[in-house]
Amino acid sequence: MTPRSTPARRVVVWCPDWPVVAACASARLSVHDPAAVFVGNRVVSCSPAAHTAGVTRGMRRREAQARCPELAVFAADEDRDARLFESVAGAVEELVVGVEVVRPGIVAVPVGGATAYFGGELPLAEQLIDHVAVRAGVECQIGIADGLFAAMLAARRGVVVEPGGSPAFLAPWSVTELDQPDADRAELVDLLRRLGLRTLGAFAKLAEREVTARFGRAGLVAHRLARGQDERPPFRRTPPPELELVESFEHALDRVDTAAFAARTLATRFHAGLASRGLACTRLGIYATTEKGEELGRVWRCAEPLTADGVADRVRWQFEGWLRTGKGTRPTAGVRLLRLVPEEVVEGESLQLGLWAGGGSAEHTPESDRAGRALVHVQGLLGPESVCTAVLEGGRGPGERVRLVPWGERRTPSAGHDAPWPGRIPAPSPTIVPASAPSAVVTGVDGAQVGVTDRNEATSAPAWVAVADGRPRRVVGWAGPWVVQARWWAPDGTGTHARLQVVLEDERGEAVDALLLRWDAEPRDGPKWSVEGVYD
Repeated sequence: MTPRSTPARRVVVWCPDWPVVAACASARLSVHDPAAVFVGNRVVSCSPAAHTAGVTRGMRRREAQARCPELAVFAADEDRDARLFESVAGAVEELVVGVEVVRPGIVAVPVGGATAYFGGELPLAEQLIDHVAVRAGVECQIGIADGLFAAMLAARRGVVVEPGGSPAFLAPWSVTELDQPDADRAELVDLLRRLGLRTLGAFAKLAEREVTARFGRAGLVAHRLARGQDERPPFRRTPPPELELVESFEHALDRVDTAAFAARTLATRFHAGLASRGLACTRLGIYATTEKGEELGRVWRCAEPLTADGVADRVRWQFEGWLRTGKGTRPTAGVRLLRLVPEEVVEGESLQLGLWAGGGSAEHTPESDRAGRALVHVQGLLGPESVCTAVLEGGRGPGERVRLVPWGERRTPSAGHDAPWPGRIPAPSPTIVPASAPSAVVTGVDGAQVGVTDRNEATSAPAWVAVADGRPRRVVGWAGPWVVQARWWAPDGTGTHARLQVVLEDERGEAVDALLLRWDAEPRDGPKWSVEGVYD
């Protein structure tokens, strides 16, 4: 085995279950209450109280709520996690210089001269735990070891690994630890387990040449981690100074949405400049100067080389932390100057130069790239709100369930989108939702207008429907009503409305049009019907 230099010794500050800690803080709930964060209807993070009640990671939402009925449910939100974690990173930076954010919930700092200043590694760890608890108001665990990966696992146990002891410390850990959130190695881990390599120690015993031949570059990086080395060799190319990207703004950035829009354009230029030299960034420095001369800065470390979308995400997260953080750390003025610095680069392999900003498409074609460039260009001319895509939200009516998101923004639904929503119309949804709903008249066979009773039933079966000033057309099929008492506390039923699906016949007596009708109970004008949607 080729001898390797010992990786730099690092301190890792880890806030356990940070997604649920951030969610509780954002909702002003105590972290001691049962709570969980869900992705794809499965638990990804839960509070200690929820874990005590039997909730575990990977559990389905229905089972989790059955075991803990009082469970507070939150959707995953990377922006929220990054915004609130800035207070933790700032607290660590007050004691030790060189803070690197690995991801929200984990920061790493070099041991260096900090141990000499605080009188050793254990006193440094104690100081960090106390300072983070006082300044940020959260609990954390500290791990110290040679190499970032070993230090991260050491933080899980709250231990200090002796210098040179990282390989022995890592050996008994499961190979599943290689599958980190910022480095998807699920397929590699599954293959290793099927081959009988269930621990990091067993994987580390393989020869590097054999690992490279069998598992490729991804396997080589994982093998280095299992052996207690850094994921990349210690001697890396020094970034040329001209690869720094400096941008000044005529109007200072004092809102996260405008900063996010600027970040997308800058990230594309930043990434393209590196890619043109065959490089990729693995440590990104984000530095800003405000109108009043305040200097802001943070370094983000990444397990894998950053794509343009990855750069944009981290710039947006950092602005979330700077512009929305509290406790006296928010800058007093907007950002006038922004610098993106590639603090560390590696040789780029298979770099994606496309500008398609959707983030979820598995295929990048020349047509999609051209379309993405065109949409970004339109936004540059008319502003970020000029091009939007739809995100399916929670709600009952078709118009309520659609939220327009500026092109390139993360297309994630809001919290509660998958709630039961009593009164929601069943699938399928209308294909057309008019911007201005035309009025309608719905009558029964006796000519009286159809309404909705206090028992949430139609007063009579709808027989005829006239839209706007058109002639009445016979109803050949109908379903509903679905009643929503949105303002049940208001007098005279103000806010109560209902929806009805009807199929109308044409002049030849054929069923051709299907409409979604809405009935509103308004005490001043009287109940009225309107066309809320048209089915194809």
